[in-house]
Amino acid sequence: TLDELKNTGLKATGPRLKILEVFQSANQRHLSAEDVYRLLLDDKADIGLATVYRVLTQFDAAGLVTRHNFEAGRDGSSASHSVFELARGEHHDHMVCMESGEVIEFHDELIEQRQREIAREHGFELEDHSLVLYVRKKP
Repeated sequence: TLDELKNTGLKATGPRLKILEVFQSANQRHLSAEDVYRLLLDDKADIGLATVYRVLTQFDAAGLVTRHNFEAGRDGSSASHSVFELARGEHHDHMVCMESGEVIEFHDELIEQRQREIAREHGFELEDHSLVLYVRKKP
């Protein structure tokens, strides 16, 4: 934890260490700033929501976390919300349940290969991408 912060050039302040700890110990990988804040409150940590937002923005800029802006609201609206996950280096894509807001990670090499082929067919080399499938449970 301390090493991860030092490697980014960020000072290891109490709030930064605590927020990093929340991500490492949380039951889910994708957390909103409000989720982090609630978990900190449960842990009796005296860190305000504004500090959580500021630290998450710093972590995102430093490459410690990845921010995702998923478009589907839990009620099916098109409201956007940000969630964060620890940047672990391995590529994966996401499915977002339109009813519950649950985020499911997946990796499919056929999809990855096809995306590279499509880019090549159009005269490009694929540098990066983000794939999000918005899903609903089958009745």
